[in-house]
Amino acid sequence: MTMEWVNETLMREFVFLGFSSLAGLQRLLFIVFLLIYLFTLGTNAIIPTIVLDRALHTPMYFFLAVLSCFETCYTFILVPKMLVDLLAQKKNISFLGCSIQMFSFLFLGCSHSFLLAVMGYDHYVVICNPLHYTVLMGYGVCVGLVAAACAYGFTVSLVTTSLVFHLPFHSSNQLHHFFCDISPVLKLASHHSRLSQLVIFMLGVFALIIPLLLILVSYIHVISAILKIPSSVGRYKAFSTCASHLIVVTVHYGCASFIYLRPKSNYSSSQDTLISVSYTILTPLFNPMVYSLRNKEFKSAIRRTMVQTSYSVN
Repeated sequence: MTMEWVNETLMREFVFLGFSSLAGLQRLLFIVFLLIYLFTLGTNAIIPTIVLDRALHTPMYFFLAVLSCFETCYTFILVPKMLVDLLAQKKNISFLGCSIQMFSFLFLGCSHSFLLAVMGYDHYVVICNPLHYTVLMGYGVCVGLVAAACAYGFTVSLVTTSLVFHLPFHSSNQLHHFFCDISPVLKLASHHSRLSQLVIFMLGVFALIIPLLLILVSYIHVISAILKIPSSVGRYKAFSTCASHLIVVTVHYGCASFIYLRPKSNYSSSQDTLISVSYTILTPLFNPMVYSLRNKEFKSAIRRTMVQTSYSVN
């Protein structure tokens, strides 16, 4: 009877051990992560700036606003729970809560990956087909591409989460991570078939490799077109247009590939926790700064928005 009660308890909740080795530093980590989180929310003020400034009502800034929205939601799903756990004695999450967290995290992450591919296509059109840009990237097309990104992310996350949480969990409920990621949760499953592992790995490949290949195809054409520009000033302007996107792509796919595409034998919970902190907390802070600080047009728009807002208040 006692054993049955224990198994039932283990199936109902997980306990996070992601920062257990840093018990003496958890209050300091709470302060640091809270400040970074608040600053991240501030840097994502690019969304109202894009909405309020008509000069930014272009496909590129529309996609940037959606990307920023994904990242804001992404941090909202993971960071507040992590901050609470840093101060809590018992760092637990219900079985249902864990599945919802994994689904939401994967949905936003996969949609983010596909949206980066869409933004790569936008750069391809603006550089390789500038005369047809307004036709090829009209408002309806942009909305359709964002909807496709969301549908792609929804499908991958739904299938993956269903596969993971249909597995039996009886052995342990101690999750060596600070949120419900795929690899740490799979390690707690009593048994899972090779088919489940293969399907989950293939979904990870589809979520990362296919969007990355689309980005590479876009930039092969972009670079080819840029090299044909006779003036060095023109080439520099064209390359600078793509630089911010390339930096964000490198950071996003670098972290995600390290977590999800390396062999299972190389799995390390401490390494995963460190990298996960980077793309959970630092990347959403880093990306808006890359796009805004490198963009004179956007900085001008922020100044205009601030002036208009101050006039409205007065």
